[in-house]
This record gives sequence, C-alpha cells and structure tokens, in this order.
Amino acid sequence: MFKRFSLIALAVTIVLSGALAVVAQDAQPVVVGPITQAILDRGEVICGVNTSLAGFATLNDAGEYEGFDVEFCRAVAAAILGDANAVTYRPLQAGERQAAIQSGEIDLMSRNTTMTLSREAVWGATFGPVTFYDGQGLMVRTDTGITEIEGLEGASICVQSGTTTELNLADAFSQRGLSYEPQVFADAAATWEGYLSGRCDAFTTDKSGLAAYRATSEDPGSHTILEITLSKEPLAPLSPQSDPQFADIVMWVVYGMIQAEEFGITSANVGDFVGSEIPEIQRFLGQGDNAAGSLYGIPNDFMVAVITQVGNYGEVFERHLGADTPFGLERGLNALWTEGGLQYSPPFR
Repeated sequence: MFKRFSLIALAVTIVLSGALAVVAQDAQPVVVGPITQAILDRGEVICGVNTSLAGFATLNDAGEYEGFDVEFCRAVAAAILGDANAVTYRPLQAGERQAAIQSGEIDLMSRNTTMTLSREAVWGATFGPVTFYDGQGLMVRTDTGITEIEGLEGASICVQSGTTTELNLADAFSQRGLSYEPQVFADAAATWEGYLSGRCDAFTTDKSGLAAYRATSEDPGSHTILEITLSKEPLAPLSPQSDPQFADIVMWVVYGMIQAEEFGITSANVGDFVGSEIPEIQRFLGQGDNAAGSLYGIPNDFMVAVITQVGNYGEVFERHLGADTPFGLERGLNALWTEGGLQYSPPFR
C-alpha cells in the first residue's frame, strides 16, 4: 500500500513540476531582437526606398516620401512604435541595395526589389511576403509599330545595371534566337532618359515601372508596353538576417494588411471591429486575452495601429496604383486569393 502511494505521489510531483516548468517558461519575457531594440531606442525605423519611382516611392511637394512601397515602411513603424510617421528614409540606387543590407545602414528595405535565392544567400537578407507580383516587360515608341519581341531583332535596348533585368533580357532574346544591343545605365533615371533621348529603341524594366514612367511622361500615348512578360518578379520588403525576430514582425505586418482586406477591415471602420465578439477577429486585432504582438515584444493590438494609420492592403494599392491614379493598374495577381489573385495570409492564431 505504501509503495503504491509513493508511486502516485511521485507521479503527481512529476506532473506538477512539468506544469510549473511550462508556466515559468511562459512567464519569461520575450527577448527583443537587436534591430527591433534599436528601433525602440531611437524611436524610428530606418527604411531604404527607391530614389524616385512614381507610384512606389517619390518625394511630394512637401518633401516627404510617399508611394506604395513607402506605406510598408510606415506600417512597420506603426506596429512597433505606434507611429507610422516615425520613419527615416534612405534613398537607394539599385547597386547600393546589397551594401545597405549588409552594413546595417538600414533596418528594412521596401524598394521594388525582386525576391531571389541568390539575394537571400549572398546579401544575407530575409525577404518578407510578396507585396507586388510583377514581371519584366518591354516598352517601345508607339510610332514604330512594334507589337512583339520579335520586332526588336537587332534593336538597342536600355537596361539598368545591378538588377535582375539584365540577365532576364539576355535569356529572353537568347531563347528566341534574337540579337540585340544592350545600352546599360547605372540608375533608373538615366536608363529612362537614355530611352527618351533616342539612344535606345526600347526600354526594359518591371511592368509596374514601365507603367509608372509612361504615366508620368509628356505624352503617355507615344509609348507602348508590349504584352509579353519576360520573367517573374515577386517584389518584397527585406531585412538583414541578423534579426529573425524583426523579420517576423515585418512578415506579420504585411500579412496583417492582406488579412485586414479579406476581413473587410479598413482604416475607416477598424474601430467598429475592435469590439467584435468573433474570436477570429479578436485574435487578429489582439483584443482581450489574445497574445499577438506580445509574442514579438510589441503591443498585442499592433494591427489596430497599422490599419488605422496606414490601411489594409487594398487601400494602399488603390491609393497609389489603382484606377483613380495616373497608372490605373488592375489588381491582377495582386488581388486577394478569394478574388482570383495570389495575395493570401496565413491564420493569426
């Protein structure tokens, strides 16, 4: 009898010890990563952006950066600091991106940058979710009458160095047995000016970039974007691999903006959803006893700040690139998965 009691007591002790260990483990404070801590200490996010790409990142008349990519810098600042305006922007040329990531000059880059295997490995970068599904295209002067890539046999083509577009261009022409003469420029502005000045017969970059340059030209109708898409260009924000926790914050902020659109939560109605009794909404907005942001050392209701100050993914897209802008871009692949697109968020649970 005594032996049986001892065994029961031992079993209870083991179970209780395990439970206490779990409680103790759960009670441990979240260790904030070095980039997140630096942001908290300085009170701002340092974000690398394009020097000037209409619709994605440009300086407005007040000297402030605005655009589709810029909004994701602001969203991360809202999530961590509660203030979407707490951002210092670092304008980066394409060739400066690797050094900016590797040197720690920036916390985050949101600069129409294609996610690739080599960039993650060689740059030491962690890409967040794709914010814009794009593809490389070709633009020609409308009066040439060229409508297909075959019409560019032997043509000169303006292309920017230090980008994926050089290799994609070479591959596309080689696969079709076509010859061409590359005219290489150091930055995007010079590439565009080279095309406008007649140094090239065609201009190549991501189709979103082509649409931006055409829309802001003196005579948009004088330029035609060919239907062909030369490559897959998934554009995404990225951060140094030195802080996986910060990369997770970036990831869930982007996913949160996509999920907010799916829920129908906007900057105008987010207050109505805060008091929702739907468990899924409560978890998403970090209400009640639901742990969300606290798992990463930021406020549980970080998505409330993001949506209130920046908006959901659809709001950001339409504000800078949609039908009521000079670009008039269709959502296409960037529509929600429920609307036939690729934008899809994992569950917030």
